[in-house]
Amino acid sequence: MESTGMNTAPASSGATPVPAVAAAAGVVTVAVAAVVVPAEAPDLVTVPTRQGLEAVDIIRRAASLAGGVGPVLHDGSGDTLGFLVPPGTADAWDLPGSACTQTNGRGMRFGDVDVSPTAGDTGWLLPPEAVGPVTDPEVLRAALGEAARLIEAADNCR
Repeated sequence: MESTGMNTAPASSGATPVPAVAAAAGVVTVAVAAVVVPAEAPDLVTVPTRQGLEAVDIIRRAASLAGGVGPVLHDGSGDTLGFLVPPGTADAWDLPGSACTQTNGRGMRFGDVDVSPTAGDTGWLLPPEAVGPVTDPEVLRAALGEAARLIEAADNCR
């Protein structure tokens, strides 16, 4: 399955539209070996890189959070990170500054040979074979909120 589709986050969301799994310059086919994934294709939550990196750290430090962090993509420009979340998350996602897109499996193939996005500089920050299948949306929502507060506090100390 291939994708040239863009994350079409509304401009009012504050999220920068990014390729759901593809680099803007071309088509990406993501193939992952020996990974347990939901029966349906996961959705993708995109956030600004700084907030996303903080959220990854928050989730990883909190070992008690259900499931931990799942696979995370980065875009080639370094502007956004994308968290794979369970299918259906996009239907109710409303966190300001982020966007959640149904992937419908576009740009992903699970259970094949290769493990890396193959076009441009888009790639895995946390590849599927190294982490859980998806990030719990409630855990991600809490971590993104905490990350936003930490970033605001740090910026106000300057």
